[in-house]
Amino acid sequence: MNIWSKMITALRGGVNEAGEAIIDAQALRILDQEIRDASEELNKSKDGLASIIAQQKLAEEKVNTLKADIKKNEGFIVAALEKKDEALASELAVRVANFENQLESETDAAKSFKQQAETLRESIRTAEHQIKQLKQQTETVKATEAVQRAQKVVAQRHNGSNSKLRTALDSLDRIQENQKLNAAKMSAASEIAQESSETNLDQKLRDAGITGSTSADDVLARIKAKAKSKK
Repeated sequence: MNIWSKMITALRGGVNEAGEAIIDAQALRILDQEIRDASEELNKSKDGLASIIAQQKLAEEKVNTLKADIKKNEGFIVAALEKKDEALASELAVRVANFENQLESETDAAKSFKQQAETLRESIRTAEHQIKQLKQQTETVKATEAVQRAQKVVAQRHNGSNSKLRTALDSLDRIQENQKLNAAKMSAASEIAQESSETNLDQKLRDAGITGSTSADDVLARIKAKAKSKK
């Protein structure tokens, strides 16, 4: 596969992924529309059923009318034969034969319409049941979607609050560390200042000829004094 074929394949894959993403994002809306479409088709089927039933009834009425016409004309034939009118009986026989042919055709039509109506009626019952179940399942899906959407919002807010909390804790740690550092600096400065003050005081004592230190002569004189007092 050359580079152009690979690029075209990649683009087609991207288009498919984008299309699937759009479908997933609009899944509930698409499902609602599909249910509405199915309901509209069901209504059309009901209209069709009504039309078939009407044609069935018309055919059955024709069948009843033809049966009545046949019976009546058969009576006419009997009357014509009783009067020895063969010609009239023959004409009436032709009429009855036509009626019987029509009766057969209308009977077949009525049966056909009845069968079609029964088949369509069963299909409508099945479709109604399926649409009812689909609507119920869709409501469940919508409820689940709403709950999951709410849970997602809560989770996002919780994650956001945790992030903000961590940031606040980090800021507090930095402030406390800075305070400790500043306290240590001030303590060190105080110690340095105190050491400097004591050094200056010792220097002033030395300059004045006053010293707090003990010399060897002082030690020797103190010991001699103690020895004399013991005698």
